[in-house]
Amino acid sequence: MMKPLERWYDYTKSHDTNDLWALLHPDAVFESPVVHTPQRGRDITFKYLTAALKVLGGPGFKYVGEWQSPNGAVLEFQNEIDGIKINGVDIITWNDEGQIVRFKVMVRPLKAINLLHQLMGAQLATA
Repeated sequence: MMKPLERWYDYTKSHDTNDLWALLHPDAVFESPVVHTPQRGRDITFKYLTAALKVLGGPGFKYVGEWQSPNGAVLEFQNEIDGIKINGVDIITWNDEGQIVRFKVMVRPLKAINLLHQLMGAQLATA
């Protein structure tokens, strides 16, 4: 059986939403850099993560650092959109069954947060 982190990396390459759905626990929580309250449940977490991959997951997206613990990982990423350099981290926590239970995204600098807020809002409105 593949480890949760390997499954996440596979999803970011394949964009296969069936894989993402299976990877998320029904009670998964998503924490956005621009939404104040945690988003609870597989449905909303799935919606945010698929939108984020569409917005951020273009050809310039890459993970540039990785720190792991037994039940989680911090993945540093970077990309450039519309001339704005985006740097951030995905903080992923999974349970003993290998499903993601918490996914937190942190982004810098402020210009990047503002851009992502605008792009994600547009993407989520069409989802």
